[in-house]
Amino acid sequence: MPTPPESNSRPTTDTYIETQASDEFAGLRSKFRRWVFPVTAAFLAWYLLYVVMSAWAREFMGQQVIGNINVGLVFGLLQFVSTFYIAWAYERHMNRHVDPVADRIQTEIEGDVR
Repeated sequence: MPTPPESNSRPTTDTYIETQASDEFAGLRSKFRRWVFPVTAAFLAWYLLYVVMSAWAREFMGQQVIGNINVGLVFGLLQFVSTFYIAWAYERHMNRHVDPVADRIQTEIEGDVR
């Protein structure tokens, strides 16, 4: 890791370039990407399934589940549920695995400025 700046100086561009090239920063990016990319792909697949089924499986999506509630409405509501779940899981993952490393890197670069 780069050496921290003097107490009254700001980090230089070289400091940030060194940090970006470090193994610790590469691990940070990897932790972020290993979670975000698969979850994004899964959510997009889930959303596209809903759109495709709404367009080409109208009979199935129109089947009544309970009263006037049909499969399409249930799928639509599950889109909201999955969105909130992903937001919660993202925050939890970042707080546990990414933020501590990012905070440590920031402290090493900028010092304790908080």
